[in-house]
Amino acid sequence: MPEDVRDDTVTFVNRFTVHASPEEFERVFAETSEFMAQQDGFLRHTLLRHTDDERSYVNIAQWRDAGAFRRAVAAPDFQPHAAALRALSTSEPNLYTPRRTVSAKTGAR
Repeated sequence: MPEDVRDDTVTFVNRFTVHASPEEFERVFAETSEFMAQQDGFLRHTLLRHTDDERSYVNIAQWRDAGAFRRAVAAPDFQPHAAALRALSTSEPNLYTPRRTVSAKTGAR
């Protein structure tokens, strides 16, 4: 049975097109990840790379609430991280609120 989600968590989805080497992008992204993981309200993130296009990435991050996310990206210490990522890629950032979550049924094959 689908579960309606009614909480304040938000999901940040950012699609990157990398114009530098994927290794350099991942190194710089790892530094940004370390910074974000220390911010109040950060819950988790996953960086995904397209299976057929090594220059296409998606970052999916969960935050306690929109305010925590906005404070983190507005922090002066975040700006060098954002600039470093912008130097290596273009991105399409968006913030989403949960509406519905569906999980696999236990014992399903």
